[in-house]
Amino acid sequence: MPTIALTEAHTQTTKLDIHEVVRRLNAHLGPTLVGTLAGSSTRAAAHRWAKSPSEGGQEPREAAVKRLLAAHIAWRAIADAENEHVARTWFIGANPRLGNEAPVTALRNGEVKEVLDAANAFVAGTDD
Repeated sequence: MPTIALTEAHTQTTKLDIHEVVRRLNAHLGPTLVGTLAGSSTRAAAHRWAKSPSEGGQEPREAAVKRLLAAHIAWRAIADAENEHVARTWFIGANPRLGNEAPVTALRNGEVKEVLDAANAFVAGTDD
């Protein structure tokens, strides 16, 4: 069962359009990590996704949207429970709940549920 923090992060994320989600992730994680976790081979994609189509931006593909939304939910929950620095470090560090893989890499590999479960465990204080 998700913690209140993860549920609130989900609610906050759901109210944002994908371009705003990407803008926020770019600001907090950087476009290189955002592009990586979304499955792009270039950081330029994260910049394009941050702009609306009327600004010359692009819509990310469906698989990327799923990863980006999950990343924002996890980031928001951890940043709210701890702080932004801890949230960024969590994304790039080896995580025992993900087979010692970094959450950024796990998201890139499509392990959305596993990353959200790991974020939930971290926020709940049950992270190994």
